[in-house]
Amino acid sequence: MRVLIVTAGSWGDVAPFTGLGVRLRSAGHEVALATHERFEQAVTAHGLGFRPLPVDPRQELASQDGQGLARAVSPPVAMARLMRMARAFMPRLTAGVADAVREGTDVVLSSTVTDPMCAALGEALDLPSIGVYLQPVHPTGAFPPLISGARSLGVHGNRLAAQALWLGSDPIFAPAVSALRRELGLPRRRFGGPLGLPRGRTVLHGFSPRIVPRPTDWPAGHEVGGYWWPPADLDWQPDPRLVDFLDAGPPPVFAGFGGFVTADSGRLSTLLADALRRAKVRGIIQAGWSGLHAENDDLITVQEVPHAWLFPRTAAVIHHAGAGTTAAGLRAGTPSVPVPVQLDQNFWATRLHTLGLSSRPVRYQRLTVDRLSQAITTAVHSPVLRARAQDTATILAREDGTRQVLAAIERLGRR
Repeated sequence: MRVLIVTAGSWGDVAPFTGLGVRLRSAGHEVALATHERFEQAVTAHGLGFRPLPVDPRQELASQDGQGLARAVSPPVAMARLMRMARAFMPRLTAGVADAVREGTDVVLSSTVTDPMCAALGEALDLPSIGVYLQPVHPTGAFPPLISGARSLGVHGNRLAAQALWLGSDPIFAPAVSALRRELGLPRRRFGGPLGLPRGRTVLHGFSPRIVPRPTDWPAGHEVGGYWWPPADLDWQPDPRLVDFLDAGPPPVFAGFGGFVTADSGRLSTLLADALRRAKVRGIIQAGWSGLHAENDDLITVQEVPHAWLFPRTAAVIHHAGAGTTAAGLRAGTPSVPVPVQLDQNFWATRLHTLGLSSRPVRYQRLTVDRLSQAITTAVHSPVLRARAQDTATILAREDGTRQVLAAIERLGRR
C-alpha cells in the first residue's frame, strides 16, 4: 500500500515518524512523509518519500508570539498566545496538508496537529485515515490535561478540565479546517470535541504503556503500543573532539533544549555552565535552535548529535521534556533533569518524576543556577534513579510500538 505520514512541528515531532516509516517500508509498503521543508534531507536519507509542508517551525518559535509562548506563566496565557500564532500559520499549513494528500496515497497517518485536516481530507476523498499521536491528548480522568501543568484534580476534575481545554482549543483549528471542509464540499461539522474528529476514529499512540498506561475511559480504537524509535544514520560519525572529551574523564551531563527558541541564548548558556560547574560535573551543551554555547575545560558545545548514541554515554540528561527527547532519555536508561518550557512538556516532566526516573522538574520560567545545580546533583548521584532508569530502558527495549500501526494498515489492505 501507499502510505502517507503527515506531521508538523519541531524535529522531535518528526523523528519518530521516520522510524515508523522505515518499519512500514521494510514490510513492503511505499512510504512518504509530509512535513516541513527544513527536514527533507533527514527524511529522504532513510529512503522515504518526501512531500513539503509550508511554515518553518523555527521561524514561528522565534517570532514575537513564539517567544511569548515560552514566557507564559500559566496555561490560559500560553493558550492565548498559541491561538495568535495559529491564526497566522494554520491556514497555510492546512493548504499544504491538502496538497500533500492530493498527490495520492492509499492511507493517511496523521499526527496530532495535522489530524483535523487529514480527517476531513479522508472523508472527502474516501481515504482511510488513522491518527498517529505522540501525546495523549484525548480527555481522560486518569491524569490532568496535557498542557495544564497542574497536579491531578481527581477523576472528575481531570476530565472536566480536559474537556474545557478542548473547547478552548477550537479556535486553533476550527477556522482553517472549516474552510477546508467548505472547499471539499463537506457538510459543516460542529467542533467542541476532540479536534472536530469523527467518532469511532482509530488513534494509535507512539509511546510506551509503561510510561503512560492506556486510560480505561478512552474510546475504543484509541490504543497505546510503544515508542517509534528514529532509525540510526549509518553514515554518521562523531566529531573526534567530542570523542576525545568523552574519553578524557567521567561521563558528562548533557544539556539541550532541542527546538525551543529563546531570544536570550547567552543568559541560558551562562546559567547552564554555572549550574554544571556548581554541581561539579563535566558537561556537553547542545546548541539546538536557540544557538546555545558555552565552553571551558570541563564543558563543550556540540551541534546535532544522535541522542541514541550520546545519551548512554552521559551521567544525566538536562532537557526541555519534549516528547522526543524524553523518549530518547528513557531509551538510554539515563536519569533526566526535566526543565519544561511549554505545552506538553510539563506533562512529560511530571511523568518522569512520578515514575522515579528524574529529579523534580524545574520549570524554565523559574530556572536558577541553584535550582538546576541541585537537580543535577540528585540525578547524577542517586542510585535509585539510575536503577529505575536502567530497568525502564530494559522494558522499553522489549517493546515494538510499530507492530500495532503495521497491523492496522494491513487490516485496511485486506478490506
